[in-house]
Amino acid sequence: MASSHDAFRLTAQGAAVAEARRRVQARLWEWGVDDELSDDAGLIVSELFTNALRYGDSEKIGCAVRICEGLVRIEVTDGGTGLTVPQPRVAGLDEECGRGLLLVSVLSRAWGVLAGEGGRGRVVWAELGPVDQPQ
Repeated sequence: MASSHDAFRLTAQGAAVAEARRRVQARLWEWGVDDELSDDAGLIVSELFTNALRYGDSEKIGCAVRICEGLVRIEVTDGGTGLTVPQPRVAGLDEECGRGLLLVSVLSRAWGVLAGEGGRGRVVWAELGPVDQPQ
């Protein structure tokens, strides 16, 4: 499978979460990624976009998705500061929030945080796969 890449930016508002999930899943399906992996990627994008909205202090949120070396890599970029890797936490039974990063860590092979371009903002990334290679 050749290396594939797509990137986009969306206005930081609630509707962006569903739009980002839809765009990433559609692109992965175009690239021949199976439904299960595409669904997992959609869930990861939803969680990372939600966190970017909640903590990122941005007018726009960026998203990149690529397939490289047999893995899907998702990157969500916001205007937040700090490179401390957020830690998944155990949410109480009655809490409506707090499970997103736990889902990301379970569904991905690896994830982390990088400085944004020029040191501005933050990129939270996740890798999942492997992507089946065509015979």
